[in-house]
Amino acid sequence: MVGFSHGAVIRRQLFLTRCLGGYNSSSTNICYSSAVKMQSSASGGGGGGAWPEVDAVTILRSITPSLDTSRHKGQAGKIAVVGGCREYTGAPYFAAISALKIGADLSHVFCTKDAATVIKSYSPELIVHPILEESYSVREEDKKSISAKVIEEVDKWMERFDCLVIGPGLGRDPFLLDCVSEIMKHAKRSNVPMVIDGDGLFLVTNSLDLISGYHLAVLTPNVNEYKRLVQKVLECEVNDRDGTQQLLSLVKGIGGVTILRKGASDLISDGETVSAVSSFGSPRRCGGQGDILSGSVAVFISWARQCTEKRELSAGPTVLGCIAGSVLLRKAASHAFDSKRRSTLTTDIIEHLGESLEELCPVSE
Repeated sequence: MVGFSHGAVIRRQLFLTRCLGGYNSSSTNICYSSAVKMQSSASGGGGGGAWPEVDAVTILRSITPSLDTSRHKGQAGKIAVVGGCREYTGAPYFAAISALKIGADLSHVFCTKDAATVIKSYSPELIVHPILEESYSVREEDKKSISAKVIEEVDKWMERFDCLVIGPGLGRDPFLLDCVSEIMKHAKRSNVPMVIDGDGLFLVTNSLDLISGYHLAVLTPNVNEYKRLVQKVLECEVNDRDGTQQLLSLVKGIGGVTILRKGASDLISDGETVSAVSSFGSPRRCGGQGDILSGSVAVFISWARQCTEKRELSAGPTVLGCIAGSVLLRKAASHAFDSKRRSTLTTDIIEHLGESLEELCPVSE
């Protein structure tokens, strides 16, 4: 576990106190949920009214660890992406390299054999495991044994990971999805956080039991993915006039997860509160930004979890990680657009992650 100085602990507490307006003097913990509930009540409570914009920069600062020479490799986060197939090799790379650019020490990718060589060619920094298989390459009589080998291989690494990202570039091959379902069950038993995006959302929407009741699961749906979740869980259409209440109902309907609903304002809810992040951003909507977000959220969850496990923060690590990941992506996208305008690509945004984090949370602090 990463060690923090007494001064760093106090700074984090003061940051969140200013940000969220709640302080528990008896335990010196930050009362995140109470503060947001109090603010939401003042703004009209549960309907479709405006929820308070959180001070996302302060939250990002409060969970980002300081840099010092006493740390060793792995203490700043070990992230794994489960995704990547013949057709989609960019998405898992975007998620995995973003995690490294933000400050994670190690980033793994578990993908199909067809995707592995391509992903390795993108960057030597990534640890690539070509263990997943698609139906076309597996005989029916071999599926059970191959699935067991896949799970066995992933299990060798599972306890080392601080967070999994499930879904970028995964595709929808039935056998591949069955294997990933088993990986998710093992992650759940190992108490490893999961950020679920892309085709991972397709998987869980059709198999809600994979994440139902798991408090360390984060779903990051876009407009269409959110629509499918609402239809599946609430059996109705998206109602933006009562959007915050519907989001709360959706999270409660799934049970125990955190949802980051991507949009003009990112809305984050754990079923008890709804927090909005609307700052910065870019009008350029190139594909792949969601993959940056999923990798970013994974890193910040691992950092927030270190803080909460050391009782420096009483807030939930998934909510804090989502808020920090959202504001950082928006900042990086803003910088990239200022430079490249209409030609802005996902790789341009990734290149601005480091300077954006430094701007929001200088190393000297």
